[in-house]
Amino acid sequence: MLIRTGFALAVGASLLCAQDDAPDHRLRRSAEVFHEIMAAPDGGIPHGILDRSQCVVIVPGVKKAAFVVGGEYGRGFAVCRHQGEWGGPAAVRVSGGSFGAQIGAESTDIVLLVMNQHGMDRLASDKFTLGADASAAAGPVGRTASADTDASMTAEILSYSRARGAFAGIALDGTVISQDNSEDRKLYGRDVSNKAVIIGEVAAPASGTRLREELARVSPGYKR
Repeated sequence: MLIRTGFALAVGASLLCAQDDAPDHRLRRSAEVFHEIMAAPDGGIPHGILDRSQCVVIVPGVKKAAFVVGGEYGRGFAVCRHQGEWGGPAAVRVSGGSFGAQIGAESTDIVLLVMNQHGMDRLASDKFTLGADASAAAGPVGRTASADTDASMTAEILSYSRARGAFAGIALDGTVISQDNSEDRKLYGRDVSNKAVIIGEVAAPASGTRLREELARVSPGYKR
C-alpha cells in the first residue's frame, strides 16, 4: 500500500512538473490568458485599476494537486513597470491556499495586480503569503467598474481568477507566492534573483517580448 501510494505521489508530482522544461510555452500562454481576459466584451480588469498597478502576475493553468497539503500548484510570471515601461518576467510559483469551487477537473488562470511599493517589495522577496505578509482582496471586474473602490484603494494586491469561462475577483488568502529559481535560470541563462528582475537590474529576455507587448498594448503608461 505504501509503495503504491508513494508511486502515485511521484507520478502526480512528475505530471505537474512536466512543464518545467517549457518556460517559453508558459510565457506565450500567459500572454494569451491576459489577452483573452482583457478582450472579453463584458468583463476584464478595469483599465483604471490596471493603469495604477505596479506589477502584474499571471499564472496560467493552476491545478488541484492532491499530493500537496492545501491543494493547488501553478507556475507563472510577474512583470513590473520601470519608469512607465514593462520589464522582464520574474518566474513565480503558486502553492497552497484554496480557490474554492473553481478548482476541479479544469485548471484555473490566476491574475494578481500589485498596487503599491510594499506589495512590490513582497513580490521581490523569496516567498510571501497573501493575506498574511501582504494585504489582498478580490479585484473588481468590468470595464465600467470604478477604480476608486475600497479594495483598489487599500489592498496591496488585487486577485482575479478565470475558470470554466468565468472571470471574477476572488480572495486568495493563504496562497503562497515564491520565486521559481529553475525557471529564472532557463529564461536568463544564469542565476538571477526575482528582486533583480523586478527592480529592473536585469535586461528582459527575448522570450518575454510577447507578454510585455500585450501588457503595453492594454496599459502603456503608468498612472498614480
